[in-house]
Amino acid sequence: MTGSDWGDWLPRAVATAEPETVAVWYLGCNGFVIKGNRGTTLLVDPYLGVGDPPRTVRMIPVPFNPEDVEEADAILATHEHTDHVHGPSQAPILEHTGAQFYAPDDSLAVAREEENWTDVWDVSDDQFTEVSEGDSFEVGEFTVHVELAADADATHPVSYVVEHDAGTIFHGGDTKPSDAFEDIGEKYDIDLGILAFGSIGNIPNKETGEMVRTKWYSTENEIVEAASSLQFDRLLPSHWDMWRGMTADPTALHEHAASYAYPRALTIVSIGDRVDL
Repeated sequence: MTGSDWGDWLPRAVATAEPETVAVWYLGCNGFVIKGNRGTTLLVDPYLGVGDPPRTVRMIPVPFNPEDVEEADAILATHEHTDHVHGPSQAPILEHTGAQFYAPDDSLAVAREEENWTDVWDVSDDQFTEVSEGDSFEVGEFTVHVELAADADATHPVSYVVEHDAGTIFHGGDTKPSDAFEDIGEKYDIDLGILAFGSIGNIPNKETGEMVRTKWYSTENEIVEAASSLQFDRLLPSHWDMWRGMTADPTALHEHAASYAYPRALTIVSIGDRVDL
């Protein structure tokens, strides 16, 4: 964990924003802030660590220090991997804002047992809420639905559908395509869909340091297949910027998506960018 390269301008931009509908900021990796027009603020998978060099090397800035987040109603975690559940990134936000942490069982096990958030930070156990596929809950002006995710590298991944009067957002964590996505696409009218995208690269083995051909995220064809099944109006690819050896060019997705009815548009953002529904 290191200090932010950017100071506190991004948390201040979120805090002072008054979106007409719903604003979404990309935090790099698979992290996002979602703020509604009545001020409710959600964070999904915010990660401010630098990885575990030389195996995982962060390729983008650390956009803010977690202590600089003054307003948050909830953090949503999609699965238990370090860049999605990370005490030094997320527990200080819970400590300073009183936000609720929503996560599946194996993600909560990281927070409670592996990293002992309640001992290391001023976080109470009643700030943790376990979720599973099929659950729905309200956070301020948002209704959040928990759906499945297809990620064989995780032990219990989920995706989130965030509904608002102004539109609907899907965050799939590190999911790959799934046969079940057609049903989800029929169930919701998804305005903005977020899916992880990256290349297949060489990553050092944890024990030996030997380079191993590794695939963690959807390829070009897989991300478009998932977006098509989910019937996204707009596809926003994430995670492509983060890890050395796994970076990719999201502009390549224009060609892959061109022959599909969905997604209807491709929205490419860089860390710190904002898009609105």
